[in-house]
Amino acid sequence: MKGQITVTHEGDHIKVLSDGEKSYQFAETLWSQVKDECQKNQCFNVLGIAKTTVPIETYDALEMADLFERLEIDEKFRIAWVELNPEAYRTIFFIESVLSNRGLPGRVFLDVDEARNWLLKASHS
Repeated sequence: MKGQITVTHEGDHIKVLSDGEKSYQFAETLWSQVKDECQKNQCFNVLGIAKTTVPIETYDALEMADLFERLEIDEKFRIAWVELNPEAYRTIFFIESVLSNRGLPGRVFLDVDEARNWLLKASHS
């Protein structure tokens, strides 16, 4: 795995920082850590901030819905994901569509403040 993952509880949300090359294995490790942190803190608002150097392959992106289902990341989770590398945004947007079509949580943003505002506003509605 050629990347780093940091998952921390920030009070009203779980913050995920990731960078580097993305793969299915990377995603599996990242989302397992996120799920564990969410359950430990009973906080299911997730703000992800990624700086991808090599995007996940499209065929791996198609597997994200199955990964979320296997990890039981369901509608109780609210996920705002920011991809800071515009070159990788298209793949992340594709993943958002795959998850949305399966009724799973998540929305993709290009701006951290916009993502945080959406996440926290939605959680207080």
